[in-house]
Amino acid sequence: MQRRRLLPLLAALPFVPAPGRAQPAGAWSPDRPIRFIVGFAPGGSTDTTARVVAQGITAGLGQPVVVENRTGAAGNIATEHVARSAPDGHTLVVASMGSHATNAALYRNLTFDVVRDFAPVSLIALSACLLVVHPDLPVRTVGELIARAKTKPGGLNCGIAGAGSSQHFAAALFEHQAGVRFTQASYRGGAPAMADLVSGRLDLMFTPAVEAIQQVRAGQVRALGTTRRDRSPQLPDLPAIGEALPGYAFTSWLGLFAPAGTPAPAVERIAREVATALRTPQTRERMEQLGYEPVGSTPEEFAAFFTSELPRVAEMVRISGASVD
Repeated sequence: MQRRRLLPLLAALPFVPAPGRAQPAGAWSPDRPIRFIVGFAPGGSTDTTARVVAQGITAGLGQPVVVENRTGAAGNIATEHVARSAPDGHTLVVASMGSHATNAALYRNLTFDVVRDFAPVSLIALSACLLVVHPDLPVRTVGELIARAKTKPGGLNCGIAGAGSSQHFAAALFEHQAGVRFTQASYRGGAPAMADLVSGRLDLMFTPAVEAIQQVRAGQVRALGTTRRDRSPQLPDLPAIGEALPGYAFTSWLGLFAPAGTPAPAVERIAREVATALRTPQTRERMEQLGYEPVGSTPEEFAAFFTSELPRVAEMVRISGASVD
């Protein structure tokens, strides 16, 4: 399950022209507002990130970038809408690992193909989880948690935000590599699961940092580690889980896709603007506050990354036993 090629694919960041530099011959510019389609509800992490990026690229493109929420079917409604949209650079989907890679492995009868029907534009950001426990659980390290779980198989309750969610995959991968078993309790989202962890109905969770950091700082939950391969710059004193469980790492992501057939100049221009926005201090700070590691890649880098993600995510679906009715 190690994917050492994950970050090397992103090492070469795209060249960004200096402000005011003339665009090359044949360059594309939008002639009306651009739509970012989001498959999840307003206020969620994907929606919030889409709005941060949309705001960041509006000035550079010279047209408003508006976020439109088309919720339902775990993001499939939004994804299908963009797959069927005109490939003219004015409609894109802000996709998560779940909506664009997990769903491809979970759903057998999708009306679109995530490879054939889309043009990768830019990898927006990477996201890790925190392993958090209720303060009354007598463990203070990942090693102690593993030892306790091995003495009581199924005796610890772990909250997840539904089958195939980031919480589910991070927990299932941990179980697989540590040789332990939790009793997984599925919720409709991360917020109700966190509420039950704080109240003591759950013992632990693997949860996006943005959904746990406030409770960690308030002492309502105890953080044992991050699922990043290395320590987080925002939480330098918190160990990476891999320090105690060698080889363990889990990262999810957000990316921007256009319909297949979108002209290359449009794809490249939007990717450049995303990279520019994600390098500004104010946008980077906002993304990091949301628990993301901003990236901003070229279309070619994102295509290579996405291709590598499909088998990785399919393997996580297999390990986790995730399924849809």
